[in-house]
Amino acid sequence: MISTLKKNNWLAVKIIALVSIAIPLGVMAYEFIILGNESVVFLEDYPVAVGVIIIIYYTILLVIGILWILSQLSSLLTLRNETKKNEIMHLQSQVNPHFFFNMLNNIYGLVDKDTEKTKKLILKLSELMRYSIYEGERTTVTLEEEVNYIQNFLDLHKIRYHKPIDIQFKTDIQVNSDIMPLLLIILVENAFKHGVENLRENAYVHIKLKADSKKMIFEIENNFDVKEFPEKEGIGLKNLKRRLYLVYPKKHTLTTTSTNSIYKAKLELQF
Repeated sequence: MISTLKKNNWLAVKIIALVSIAIPLGVMAYEFIILGNESVVFLEDYPVAVGVIIIIYYTILLVIGILWILSQLSSLLTLRNETKKNEIMHLQSQVNPHFFFNMLNNIYGLVDKDTEKTKKLILKLSELMRYSIYEGERTTVTLEEEVNYIQNFLDLHKIRYHKPIDIQFKTDIQVNSDIMPLLLIILVENAFKHGVENLRENAYVHIKLKADSKKMIFEIENNFDVKEFPEKEGIGLKNLKRRLYLVYPKKHTLTTTSTNSIYKAKLELQF
């Protein structure tokens, strides 16, 4: 149905264009061939009524043309917005799946060994999955909601690992602003995946989040094993950069450094 309407609209545009071209050409042909004039001044010596009708016709045509161009621009902007929205949703859907799979494998291995610990892990994991599935579909969440999600993630890892880890998460939220969901968790996941996971001792993850009405600053630092640290940028970080580019163009700064077995990431957002 939509395809048929588009074809009909395009056919109407062609017909109007042909008629618009045919009118002046017809008048000129009549002047040159029928009347035998050597030069032609358009609509000269024609009845005033004819001139008025043609002027009205072209005025209406001009208005229709402008409205058509505006409608096409509107359709193009709508298409671009929908494409952007779909890409953002696709990127958000890629967050966390590998983490959930790993956690399920860990829980499976604990079922017969430590029932109480397994129950705690399942409860925490269900809270994370609920947030990721339901809140992750929203356009924005509050900073406090995102902080609670990160805190549950950290609590889950405290239960999961048998080795001591120095985990610190300090927040200073003066204004509970809105933020894109599942934005900060990628940096936290990387700290555990490329840092804590490969260290036998003295592992640490220090996180700071500060926000007011104008901006948010999120900083994370962790140590890592140089032999295990990836040389290339991972999918998660590429995902984060793309989402920042789409949702916060010219309103964000993301910097990362890795020196002396210490990795630092800093994200600044302007509200």
